[in-house]
Amino acid sequence: MLSKTLITAAAHASTIQPSTSIISLTSPFTRNSLRTLQSAIITHAATSKTTVIPGEANAAVLVPLCNVGDVPGVLLELRGGNLRAHAGEVSFPGGRVDPEDASFLAAALRETQEEIGLRNEQIDILGQFGPPEQSLMGLRVWPYVGFVYPHDNHRVDTGSPDDPLPSISLSSLTISQAEVATVFHLPLSAFTSPARIRLDMFRATSPYWAIDVSDLVEGFEGVSSPLGQPEVGGGKEGRIEVWGLTGWYMSLLMRIIRVYT
Repeated sequence: MLSKTLITAAAHASTIQPSTSIISLTSPFTRNSLRTLQSAIITHAATSKTTVIPGEANAAVLVPLCNVGDVPGVLLELRGGNLRAHAGEVSFPGGRVDPEDASFLAAALRETQEEIGLRNEQIDILGQFGPPEQSLMGLRVWPYVGFVYPHDNHRVDTGSPDDPLPSISLSSLTISQAEVATVFHLPLSAFTSPARIRLDMFRATSPYWAIDVSDLVEGFEGVSSPLGQPEVGGGKEGRIEVWGLTGWYMSLLMRIIRVYT
């Protein structure tokens, strides 16, 4: 648990102001809102460049934004409970960059198709943000943001740029049973919900907001954080949470769109 001193310091360092968001947290994504988000990601990336270190192992993940039932949010995985690494944790699709991958982005897209069946042509890449952090497994993790279209949508730019983009169906996803227990949609509004959020410290130094998603993955169990192993397992006190590196990256994205300050 965080001490009162850390909680007070974190509260001052990380505040929530949804009214200042550059995109709507409740209205569906549109072409205009994606372009606004893309511009913010590009601007942020220009100030947070990290050099690739020769010989360092790298991984890449995709933050898959989408509309589900005209509700904007992000697709997240609950990893299988029997995996050797990060079992029972909420994560983005992604994984280690292989020598055969043409780029870090190519690795993220390959892993996304392998894990949840999304094809490259379904994903509109908006950019890469960071800085990329090192995972507890020693991999430098590069996060990319993309918007997901239904597999049968041809992305024809017709109508108003403010028209809602098409929603996807979770039942259309092809989940790798060996790696992924389930996939769920987390609405953007959840990131400001007092009933869901709690302050945590990333690597014991930086405040961020962890998100309780236990009710969204009902029927599945995460793996509790082992004693002395912060950021490992499904969450704190038996909850299933978006926390650790995944929670840190989502909090960073919320800062980019000015929901968190």
